[in-house]
Amino acid sequence: MTDPTISERYVGALMNTFGPPKLALVRGEGAHVWDENGKEYVDFLGGIAVNALGHNHPALVAAVTEQLSTLGHISNFFTSGPQVELAERLLALVPGGETGRVFFANSGTEANEAAFKLTRKTGRTKLVAASGAFHGRTMGALALTSKEAYRAPFEPLPGDVTFVPYGDAEALAAAVTDETAAIVLEPIQGEAGVIVPPAGYLAKAREIADARGALLWLDEVQSGLGRTGRMFAHEDSGVVADIVTLAKGLGGGLPIGACLGLGRAATLFEPGNHGTTFGGNPVACAAGLAVLRTIEEEGLLEHVTVLGQKLRDGLAADPRVSEVSGEGLFIGVVLPEGNTATVAAKALEAGFILNNATPDRIRLVPPLVVTSDDVEALLSAWPAILDQAHEEGRP
Repeated sequence: MTDPTISERYVGALMNTFGPPKLALVRGEGAHVWDENGKEYVDFLGGIAVNALGHNHPALVAAVTEQLSTLGHISNFFTSGPQVELAERLLALVPGGETGRVFFANSGTEANEAAFKLTRKTGRTKLVAASGAFHGRTMGALALTSKEAYRAPFEPLPGDVTFVPYGDAEALAAAVTDETAAIVLEPIQGEAGVIVPPAGYLAKAREIADARGALLWLDEVQSGLGRTGRMFAHEDSGVVADIVTLAKGLGGGLPIGACLGLGRAATLFEPGNHGTTFGGNPVACAAGLAVLRTIEEEGLLEHVTVLGQKLRDGLAADPRVSEVSGEGLFIGVVLPEGNTATVAAKALEAGFILNNATPDRIRLVPPLVVTSDDVEALLSAWPAILDQAHEEGRP
């Protein structure tokens, strides 16, 4: 009798929150991973936009190893050099950061929980969010997440949240009142399949927020830190937000999130208003600094811009693709057959990890260090993957 596999052991040991795992992965290098049977895959999901530097990047490994061998966890009764330096670095990068302050958390949903509480400090309780939004799974962040399947089992949810169609400035203006604490938007929606809003939408949201005395909160958890070929997806809009939330790629695989309060939002929290045990610990912050340094030193913003265009153009060249959306390596592929689950399954068989974000949208968020050869390999395999998915779906 053979020993059970990792995947078989998973079923008996972990809560059934995700269903059976697609694979049990055992190691990675760059944008490549290997499963427990030794099969190699090119990972175009990147831990859902988390593994910015891929796997086993020497800069990240060195930074974490050095920090852990020097100072690991210290609690937030104290501070450390990496914590302060990372906060300073983020504020130097974000538009409007010269007036800002940072709260560090452990994840995107925790960064958004902090932001949610920050909006309550305005004295208002109402929020306006967008249909298709995803801001997290904890109760507060879930209240801002529009997907009914996520929300329904846990209602009633906290907060007084109104949802409006994403990208519709008129609907946004009608929903925001003098009682609105904040408008909450993703500059580009990720979970919905990489939806890009119309030009000028964020600027209009800023105008609407200002007219009503509300905060503008931009969730850059998935879109930020190089993913679009810019450090922040909203930076070309000319908009300065009041709150920006970050996570995912910030730690390159280590858990860290950040809530950036800018302008009047920077000083809304007072001692005792919020807290965290692990947030801002030296090891996670050292990882964040390594990611930011590497993006700059390896010219990854330009790399993401050039390679992202190549990938988007190549995917769009197939006539069965009706649209390719996104910027940089933040890509949505629309398949009108509505067979994205089958496409993702066939891609996995072919050695490529893709994500079927919705029934008709594939999401690609590979490591920022994905190579031209990796992209060429997917583009070469793409027609056959679509062929196989189409054949499987035929009656």
